[in-house]
Amino acid sequence: MIDGVRIDGDSGQAVLLLPGGAESCEGFFPGLSEGLLADPGCRVIVHDRPGTGSSAEEGSLADAAAHLDALIERLDCGPVVAVGQSLGGAVAALLARDHPDKVAGVVLLDATPINDPRACARLERVMRVVGPLAGAPGLRRAFSAAVRGSMSRTLRRSDLRPDCAAAHARIADTDIPTLARSVRGIGRLSAGFSEQDLPRLPSAVVTADRKPGDAIRRAHARLAYAFGAPLVCWPGATHSVHLDHPDDTLAVVRDVVSRVRAGERGSG
Repeated sequence: MIDGVRIDGDSGQAVLLLPGGAESCEGFFPGLSEGLLADPGCRVIVHDRPGTGSSAEEGSLADAAAHLDALIERLDCGPVVAVGQSLGGAVAALLARDHPDKVAGVVLLDATPINDPRACARLERVMRVVGPLAGAPGLRRAFSAAVRGSMSRTLRRSDLRPDCAAAHARIADTDIPTLARSVRGIGRLSAGFSEQDLPRLPSAVVTADRKPGDAIRRAHARLAYAFGAPLVCWPGATHSVHLDHPDDTLAVVRDVVSRVRAGERGSG
């Protein structure tokens, strides 16, 4: 542990894990750290940025990339392969755009479409309403029960590994007001986001199993093109691709790490 940051492994390519929403990194990606330690042998950074997880520090989405840049510099472990799911994927894209010298590769796992200003503005508006409602004493229990019920129905339809099912259950207990705070400013960030500013580097963009014309899938395809990455879609994959396809997720991250080690750059 270094100042609240855990680094699994003592050698090899550094991999920075960025969980979705405001979730804690601990246990969010079941089996991923262990798999990367075993093969090809990586250093895996487990960290809750300010405003998320167990961090006691105040933080915002707008500050996330600068915080991670300073973290990588302090740990002297860059450039990293950034692996982000959902909002963590948006943070990974912002980090690669703003601090390309600190990023060797990127894996986006059904990322929040930071390159779709309309979708991000809508998300922020919805959470601006839902967050305070979910925090009200009379409604908090009802909101939590609704979220857990929805997640439970999804879980019953899935055949998850026990560790992935446990992670899924923890996410169902998310603090909705904290989640709402975690997306503050995403509309403005998205409005100023240009895919042309992304570096081309070893990467992969994974999208959930949606119809080809879906707006999120199209946004992910544009991100993949900008990074010079393949757009990956696994049959039946949901937004929680790292839980319903953990072995495929590990394989994708290993592939990006191997391409980083081989010195490849993004392709067309």
